[in-house]
Amino acid sequence: MITKTPHIIDGRHERPILMDLHQPKNPNGHLVIFSHGYKGFKDWGFWDHVARKFADKGFQFLKFNFSHNGGTIEQPVDFPDLEAFALNNFTKEMDDLQTVIDWSTNDGSKKGVVNFDQIHLIGHSRGGGIVTLKSAEEPRINSVTSWAGVSDFKARFADAKTREYWKAKGVIHIENTRTKQQLPHYYQFYEDFIANEDRFTIKRAAQALEIPHLIVHGTQDPTVDQKEAQALKSWNPKAQLEIIEGADHVFGGGHPWAQQNLPPHMERVVQATLNFLS
Repeated sequence: MITKTPHIIDGRHERPILMDLHQPKNPNGHLVIFSHGYKGFKDWGFWDHVARKFADKGFQFLKFNFSHNGGTIEQPVDFPDLEAFALNNFTKEMDDLQTVIDWSTNDGSKKGVVNFDQIHLIGHSRGGGIVTLKSAEEPRINSVTSWAGVSDFKARFADAKTREYWKAKGVIHIENTRTKQQLPHYYQFYEDFIANEDRFTIKRAAQALEIPHLIVHGTQDPTVDQKEAQALKSWNPKAQLEIIEGADHVFGGGHPWAQQNLPPHMERVVQATLNFLS
């Protein structure tokens, strides 16, 4: 029997963090904390199915919405709060993840909500970069896994003309091809990165890791090239690299996800990760 329990905690940046915890009847003492990616959310597609897969094997699985991902407590799916989306940055996401870790080890564990011996971070896409950074600075993390994760945040700001336009206008918009929304990014996002560039350099973090590190990537990922997985592996030769032939950025998934089973590529991702954690 698996129970799914919602939790709301205060974030450090004026907006709350919505979480849900999947717990097995007989937990194995391991907690997985999952971070979604850019334009993502905890209830996207098949993430609930993935959480249950881990819970079936005894893992407690905690997934959450970053406080400024554009969702709200009342509407956690998609992007009703465009102002929050515009105000998001890497500092806020790192702080959100730290807040979730702190809750897990303090309030959650003291109240008997979470009971574990080890914490494992998993992140998808941009979330893969965030968990890699956090794992290099948070000593309570026992392993880190990147699913289709990015290796370089700075490269996303490489176009000088775009940066000039962004600075002049103060905001740029990126279309969400699924919802057709124009999602705003204030220039503060870039300023936050530059002010904290060393901390947000994934290469530095990957080289510093002293815990088990799994990198999973598809060969047909149109969003984050497979070369980024190879780069992560080169920076941390002890890491385990799992390449999934033919897999795209979301490993065959989509939103909404009406099927009861995971697509084959995501099944391989889950199995590879469970093997790694075992």
